[in-house]
Amino acid sequence: MNVSPVTDLPEISAGDDLAALIAERADGDVDVVCVASTVVSKAEGRARDLADFPAGPRAHEIADRLAELSGDEKDPRFAQAVLEESTELLMDEPFLLTETRFGHVSVNAGIDRSNVPENDILLLPKRPSESARRLSDELGVPVIVTDTCGRPFRHGQRGVAIGWAGLSASRDWRGEHDRDGRELGVTVESVVDELAAAANLVLGEGAGGNPVAVVDGFDMDGFDGSDNLFRAVEGDFVRQALRGWSYAGH
Repeated sequence: MNVSPVTDLPEISAGDDLAALIAERADGDVDVVCVASTVVSKAEGRARDLADFPAGPRAHEIADRLAELSGDEKDPRFAQAVLEESTELLMDEPFLLTETRFGHVSVNAGIDRSNVPENDILLLPKRPSESARRLSDELGVPVIVTDTCGRPFRHGQRGVAIGWAGLSASRDWRGEHDRDGRELGVTVESVVDELAAAANLVLGEGAGGNPVAVVDGFDMDGFDGSDNLFRAVEGDFVRQALRGWSYAGH
């Protein structure tokens, strides 16, 4: 399997035909296209100014508390944007951990403050899998919309899938057998996350990054798949524990 960046993409603006821009620059065989959520959001007009989010009492309360903990001033309008982009606030200190409206759990509802040249913030796509579906229909290959986020119990960020179309989210190994003949009972491989992480290695970060990568040599034929990626609350014991947790400071 090979993963390669798509280079020379221009700065993306609202209304740009992202699929056409990718198709013009993607060379060779392509089995999957991985697209950073930043350019999907920009094409879909998700760049905003903080003035679009007048802060309510809850946002002021959150900003004041975070400022107290960090010693740095916090803009309550940013907290308001996070609240409006979330369905649940899982943690409100020492940082904001939220569930987005499409089920992804991330810090600050995935709102980005970098690489937004003419605005203050960039929101995630409203419905990333629908975005992936539109791109997939136009490009004729599966598409994964990626983002980066941290991981519990580990340092650093890695690429994850927040939307996908044209392939299953996971590969189900249950019912297969290991080398000793034992039947696998719990293994479900998150294929779209693995492809997103592989793509992130060539997409890069910061000023030198590329927002699109293509994968060739990948094949999921012959495996059962599932579109389940985000855990349901009733089976998510970490989220259940967070609902009863409070920050003790330091």
